[in-house]
Amino acid sequence: MAKELIIPGQDLIKEEKYRILMPQIHSLLVDENDMIANMANVAAVLKAGFNFLWVGFYIARDKQLVLGPYQGPVACTRIEKGKGVCGTVWLNKNSIIVPDVSQFSGHIACSTDSKSEIVIPGISKKKVIFVLDIDSAELNTFNESDRKHLEIIVGKLVQYSDC
Repeated sequence: MAKELIIPGQDLIKEEKYRILMPQIHSLLVDENDMIANMANVAAVLKAGFNFLWVGFYIARDKQLVLGPYQGPVACTRIEKGKGVCGTVWLNKNSIIVPDVSQFSGHIACSTDSKSEIVIPGISKKKVIFVLDIDSAELNTFNESDRKHLEIIVGKLVQYSDC
């Protein structure tokens, strides 16, 4: 059954937006164990709540990240391990904040509108099974608060999904 999303006002600071969205994300994940369904809902909530340019997931399959559920403009379909921000996160198993994508060596420009990015790995049994990728049309959009909250969200997604 679909749940109605309470979208925080765009005038609120990030911490307040996360405070409003986190329980809603939890309620969407706790009763569903399908990873793809959960990814789709998380992407939708984050896109609606923050109005980011692009919010989505890449799923680790063999030696590539393959595009999964997302919200936003058309995206790159496959990313090699170690390539771009997503591939680097997959390789190193650590979140990355990129204040200015033009300064990230090897950045893969799926959209020229993307100016900053954050990527969070979803890890299960010591393996990256997916990455959460969020792009902004503004420089310096993401900070440690985003990293902290998004890592919690990704952790819940792994916990409640069949990964």
